Amino acid sequence: MPTLHSYLSLSHFRSKILCSKSNYTLCLCFFSSVSSLSHTRTSNPSISNFLIETLAFSEPQAISISNRFTPSRTLERPHSVVQFLRQLGFSDAHIRSSIRQTPKILFADVDKTLKPKLQFFQNLGLAGPDLSKFISTHSHVLHDSLEKTLTPCVDIIKKTLVNDKKNQYLIRVLQRSYGVVTEPLSRLKSSIAFLESCGIVGSQLSMLLTNEPRVFFMPETALRGLISRAIDMGFSVDSRMLVHAVHTVSCMTEETISKKFELFRSFGFSMDECKQMFRRAPRLFECSEGKLKFGMEFYLYDIKLERSVLVSRPTCLTCSMGERVIPRYRVLQVIKCKRLLKKVPSLHNVLHLTEEKFIEKFVSRFTDDAEELLVAYRGDPEWNRKS
Repeated sequence: MPTLHSYLSLSHFRSKILCSKSNYTLCLCFFSSVSSLSHTRTSNPSISNFLIETLAFSEPQAISISNRFTPSRTLERPHSVVQFLRQLGFSDAHIRSSIRQTPKILFADVDKTLKPKLQFFQNLGLAGPDLSKFISTHSHVLHDSLEKTLTPCVDIIKKTLVNDKKNQYLIRVLQRSYGVVTEPLSRLKSSIAFLESCGIVGSQLSMLLTNEPRVFFMPETALRGLISRAIDMGFSVDSRMLVHAVHTVSCMTEETISKKFELFRSFGFSMDECKQMFRRAPRLFECSEGKLKFGMEFYLYDIKLERSVLVSRPTCLTCSMGERVIPRYRVLQVIKCKRLLKKVPSLHNVLHLTEEKFIEKFVSRFTDDAEELLVAYRGDPEWNRKS
């Protein structure tokens, strides 16, 4: 640590060594060292030491946080905050994460600020590990107004959600969106009104809020852009599939969707056919390129399915290849070879059946061949690895 004398004589030292060209590199190293030391100094050593010794913060993190507060701050509140959170079951890792995101909670009033808000979330059903995990990633809520922000926001969300008696969907929304309690309430209200004007109402609105809550906290221009992209794909505001299209385009860039179209085109589908498939099964485009490629190779090349079937039933491509499609195909092949049925149904016609119903109709009913059919159904592990 440089002494006071070294800092006072710094100007003299600098002018002296700059006279020599060969010492230029030494000069740079010296001033870099001094600059580094000045940046790592803290005006609140008691706070930084507390963070290091009590919560195992790294020294740079502790110094960065401590420098946010005036030197007059004492450690009384930080001690009480940490003790309170530990009593609630928060791990030190959760407390560190909370403080890193919102350093000012270190000096929050436990009784007036923290207790009422944490009790609010506990009453909603967030408790134990769920509560500590939620706060560790959303600690800003501990400084939002309970009356002006948290309660009104939660009330609007609860009113929008359908059949959520135990608040399970509400909790999911809170956990999945950072903006739920940071964006203005006016944005949430206007987004709901706009989506309802587009025909997304009731259970559909509830589904979208549960699965993609960030849509409701987008700027109005961005939300209108999502609707426009969906309409450009051929959806209308009175279509019950519009909500699924909005969900898909909200979590995918235009570039990603274009790549999916290009993939389908490479298998011979026209652009019009691609759009038909998207309209019938918007979530199809959320499947990975690898899954789609493997599925189309299987349907079109391995079992020689007509492309028109996939256009009319694109959900076939969303089914798990290893767990549903290929096991059922093998069973139907055994039934066909052994002529157990006069007319063997097409594969795409049995994919919608539940596993229980499929086994009942195509495995267990054939008593003499049930074992062979079951072996075919359980399948070759190699198929599962490929899919």
